[in-house]
Amino acid sequence: MPLTAAAAVGVVAFAAALLAGGQALLTGALAGGLAALVAASSLLIASVKSAAHRPTALGARWMGGGAVIWAAGVALRPFAESFVVSFADLFVLLGTVVTAGGAVIAADRRFPARVALRHITDSYLCAASLFMIGWVVALRHVYADTADPPAFTLVMLPPMVALLVTCAVIPSVLTSRSPSWLLGLAGVGVLATMTVAGLATGVARLDGGDPQPWSVLLAPVALLLLAAVPWGPRGGQAGGRAVGNVIAIVPMALVAVATCTLLAHLAGGRQEPPVAGVVVVAVSVVLLLLVRLFVVSATNMRLRGQVRLGERQLRELAESSGDVVLLCDYEGVVREIGAGVEVTYGYRPEELVGGSIFDYIHPEDVPGIQNALRAMGLDEETASPGACLIACRVRGADGTWRPTESVATRHVGGDELMLVTARDVSDEEALRNQVAHLTFHDGVTGLPNRAYFEERTREVLPGRTSGNVAVIFLDLDGFTSVNDSVGHASGDYLLGQAARRLRGAVRTDDTLARWGGDEFAVLVETGGDAQVAVDLAERLVRAVSQEPFRVADRDVALTASVGVAFTEDDLPAADLIRNADVAMARSKELGGRRVEVFAAQMHADVVRRLELAADLQRALIEQQFAIEYQPVVDLATSRVTAVEALVRWWRGSVFVPPEQFLGPAEDTGLIVPLSEWILREACREVAAWRASSWDIGLSLNLSARQIMAPRFVETVREALEESGLPASSLTLEVIEEMLVEDAEETIKRLSELRALGVRLAIDDFGTGYASLAFLRQLPVDMIKIDPSFVSGLGRDDTLTLLTRTIVRLGHDLGLIVVAEGIERPEQLELLKRMGCTRGQGFLVARPMAARGVDSLMRTSLTV
Repeated sequence: MPLTAAAAVGVVAFAAALLAGGQALLTGALAGGLAALVAASSLLIASVKSAAHRPTALGARWMGGGAVIWAAGVALRPFAESFVVSFADLFVLLGTVVTAGGAVIAADRRFPARVALRHITDSYLCAASLFMIGWVVALRHVYADTADPPAFTLVMLPPMVALLVTCAVIPSVLTSRSPSWLLGLAGVGVLATMTVAGLATGVARLDGGDPQPWSVLLAPVALLLLAAVPWGPRGGQAGGRAVGNVIAIVPMALVAVATCTLLAHLAGGRQEPPVAGVVVVAVSVVLLLLVRLFVVSATNMRLRGQVRLGERQLRELAESSGDVVLLCDYEGVVREIGAGVEVTYGYRPEELVGGSIFDYIHPEDVPGIQNALRAMGLDEETASPGACLIACRVRGADGTWRPTESVATRHVGGDELMLVTARDVSDEEALRNQVAHLTFHDGVTGLPNRAYFEERTREVLPGRTSGNVAVIFLDLDGFTSVNDSVGHASGDYLLGQAARRLRGAVRTDDTLARWGGDEFAVLVETGGDAQVAVDLAERLVRAVSQEPFRVADRDVALTASVGVAFTEDDLPAADLIRNADVAMARSKELGGRRVEVFAAQMHADVVRRLELAADLQRALIEQQFAIEYQPVVDLATSRVTAVEALVRWWRGSVFVPPEQFLGPAEDTGLIVPLSEWILREACREVAAWRASSWDIGLSLNLSARQIMAPRFVETVREALEESGLPASSLTLEVIEEMLVEDAEETIKRLSELRALGVRLAIDDFGTGYASLAFLRQLPVDMIKIDPSFVSGLGRDDTLTLLTRTIVRLGHDLGLIVVAEGIERPEQLELLKRMGCTRGQGFLVARPMAARGVDSLMRTSLTV
């Protein structure tokens, strides 16, 4: 700060000029006053700028105020020279105390009550020791030359109080870590100079002369330095622990020096009468020092007790947790070991003490542990007191190797020992191994699972040429019915049997895994011979179907659908597995109990079906479907008695035949919402035609998924109620295969429909193998002769005979018989002669849109 520098130069120059004139007291007063004003102004400005940091701002204000008060006392001294102790000395003392308070505030240190008491005691020891040293060196001569001993005491009291205050402030400042530490340190310097200056002034007053020039300039210079500190560079922070240790030693050192000085003085020869005040100070120092030593000893004993208690608690805690606690040196020699070693490893403690821990550690683990312990021994002086984690195998008394985890730390006793806690982790290791096994193995069959198979396939494929590796997928045909009939627990038992059969069929180098559900996968390394994988696939089929499985006291016969896929150059593992799955699905579609080898066309078909399914869902949302109606006529009168609703799909401008999209709709489940829409729309149209005095019925085909839908019967009831169509006018058709699969539930649902008044018909009659049995169980109103029979009328005598038999059977059972697929006139004539009452086909009437049926209704009721 330029202003401070200029003020300092001016004050020093002015003081030098006055000193040259020999006016010491006046010089001290003026120089001290000017320096105090400069310091107060500088500190006040600094406190305003440092308002964000409260200790800096408040400490600067206090020190500035102390400097002003001190300067006022110095300025009043020339006017109170006649008094040995005057009110001016009180101002000086008060300024010293206020400055000390500012230094403590700037240090920003808060001590507990016990620590603060110790610091006060140490400050008294320091001040008393310095007084004793000063007494021996100089003050005793001043005292001897003074005619008035009480005056000596009064004059020396203010500088001694200042010395005591300075010693009390020093620990707080030197151990501070506050940003204003340098400001506090400057305050300590000012306090020290005030103390020295006050002592020099007191000695001069007792001698009756003027103070020395250096004592006059000492305090102003210190104040000017204090004024410059806030504007200089930021000071560093004091070193905490090291500085604290030095401060703790200083009082003892000063006491020792004072004692030696006093002893040397007493041994000098000349005896002097003792001074009461000095004796009191000396005795108080000795007594206080004894108290300090007693307190330190008590504290040391308490800390040692806490250390011993902590060690005992730590050992008890470790042993109660199942850990083995031992002390050993860096060479591995056991010095002490806890009783827990007998419980954990079976050894008695006395057997191990004095021996080496390496005698019980697995030979493969010894070198690494020796290196770790040796490193801890070499780095003992420089390394931080961290912990060394050790994992090894330890031999138990029964000879088994136990997985062990240990933690080695340096012993706090400092006697080159290590504290080791060891824990037997055999149970944790077994649990980890079990978890790892369950992660990659199936819990039902014990085979590797899907995750393991995929990982193994990724490991095997890199670098293999085309055809060297194959993946086989196998699915158990009919397994779902096993779970439904005998339960999932028995189904799992059957899977276990199947896994054992398959494991016996594969080679030792092949990887057999359970893929999921009733599917298994095999990874085969063919060596370039594709026939190896095909032969293995055939063996797997025979292994499953060669004899029935025995489950729940019954024999269950199963077959297998198998797909095989061979690797190609740069083919990812996921694609190879997918290809085998596609081939297996193809085998299942073809009836099962066969092996299919993947071809690229299979994947293209799968992709096409997926795309078609997505388009189906979009078409359902966008209402791209339409309904056409094919009339059903009375063959005797040619009158239209009913219409069969048929769904049509225009994929943009392209017509998609029903046989291409009804299968995917059934597989994806979209057939359910699609059938509901057809049902509601057709019921609404037919109800409108019936409202025009046309007695006409409606026929609809049912799918397997639609019948099994949760709200199927409710959906039919709601459609009839919303449209107003009588239940007796609705005929729902099912094919014979649907009656065979899950027969009990299907018959239950159809019976509920029959209870509503809806009519039931069996479509494509004659193509199944259980028709007659279900005609007895299910109250059917109509049978529809399959077009394959009608197509042979007049050309195939056998088909003609079968058709006549079906018509006669229907008449005998009281059922309506409808012939489908009438396309030639001779077919129509033969059916009339057989007595078939109704028919439909291209010869009778082609399917037509709703407006075509409206036109037919307006023009004629016959076709």
